[in-house]
Amino acid sequence: MLLPRILTALVLLAILLPALFAASPEPFIGLTLLFIAAAAWEWARLNGVTGARALATGVLCAALCAGLWGTGLVQRPLPGVWMVAGAAWVLGGTWLLGRGVAGWPRLPRALRWALGLAMLCTAWLALAQARRLGVNFLLSVLVLVWAADIFAYFAGRALGGRFTQGRKLAPSISPGKSWEGVWGGMLGVLLVGASWIAYDRAHPEAAPSLYSRLNEFGLAGLVLGIVFLAAMSVVGDLIESLVKRSAGMKDSSQLLPGHGGVLDRIDALLPTLPLAMLAATLVSRLA
Repeated sequence: MLLPRILTALVLLAILLPALFAASPEPFIGLTLLFIAAAAWEWARLNGVTGARALATGVLCAALCAGLWGTGLVQRPLPGVWMVAGAAWVLGGTWLLGRGVAGWPRLPRALRWALGLAMLCTAWLALAQARRLGVNFLLSVLVLVWAADIFAYFAGRALGGRFTQGRKLAPSISPGKSWEGVWGGMLGVLLVGASWIAYDRAHPEAAPSLYSRLNEFGLAGLVLGIVFLAAMSVVGDLIESLVKRSAGMKDSSQLLPGHGGVLDRIDALLPTLPLAMLAATLVSRLA
């Protein structure tokens, strides 16, 4: 299992890195249309839409995103979009997690399908705008999510249940996640943020990272912003786990050998990217 995982990671890096570091953001933005189409196909299948209709969902999602790109929305400030998306994730995510696995299939299938399309298109638009803000900014958002996950994994393995008498974060949705893991992930992201701000100060020619932008709100704003985004990355992960458990599936697909599906790799980014763009927009308004 380890070899396919490594080979898949290497292939993805070979495809994504040249596009990410290209002089223009367009190659990366265009390439991500393929991944968002795959994620939409997976979302359809997780919600009972199969066969040609699932494929059509992927094509439709990519076409909608391409339409957003073609109409120039990738280049425009969209504070209203990020505020609505952020509120939807905070309020809707809390509501869905409170209802649990059994609550998801009670929603009409058409509504679940449409929510997925809206979620994926918004996340793609945020990803595209983040790349236009600069590679340093986009990477700082991606690393926040990755660091939260990695630190949570090791903290959970080392300390899981030690301080909470074995109480799990969401046992009916993702039994492996512990509160100690969440706290470890947040601590890890704070360390990453401090290091990244130091890097930004040493390399002022680079576009400001998410952390440097949050630092414009002062130390309290920086810490609260980082912790909030790390928490929302956990919400994104849990929502996808809820949907998969409702569908009786372990992975969103097997498109990425050793890694599962595209949704399995980007679930924590779905709320984090729009919220990061909201933070960047608020900072630009204060400047």
